[in-house]
Amino acid sequence: MENGIETTAEAAEASVLSRAVHTGGQDCAENAKKPAKLGTGKGKSPAQWAYERIALYIRKFEETLDSEHEVGMGFVGTEMGVMHVQGMGWFAPDIVTFYGVDARGGKMQLIQHVTQLNVALRAAPRQQETARRIGFELAQALEEPA
Repeated sequence: MENGIETTAEAAEASVLSRAVHTGGQDCAENAKKPAKLGTGKGKSPAQWAYERIALYIRKFEETLDSEHEVGMGFVGTEMGVMHVQGMGWFAPDIVTFYGVDARGGKMQLIQHVTQLNVALRAAPRQQETARRIGFELAQALEEPA
């Protein structure tokens, strides 16, 4: 949409990219107010687009946790157990990375292609005096004005 005019294909793509559906009555990321900078993903690499939406899922999940738990991630198709998430990043065009520690405090990093991305969020007992809310840190940049 270089000149402000969308083709039919661009309009159809934008309408699909900006929608999400979640049923079951849960208060979830799909139904939450989206930050202005999130947009529709148009002009973003698949890695950046995946990163931004995962950050919103993590933040929403953390809202359901008590002070004794923080977000942990289990990774589908691996035997690595649960990672206490300390950070997340992306490398355009198609890599998403997760940083953290395992249950024993061992350093972990997962580097994953966006087409292989499957993440299970889990409530994990906190590892420090105060549970860390990484989702709020990750999503903070999305809240800032574009």
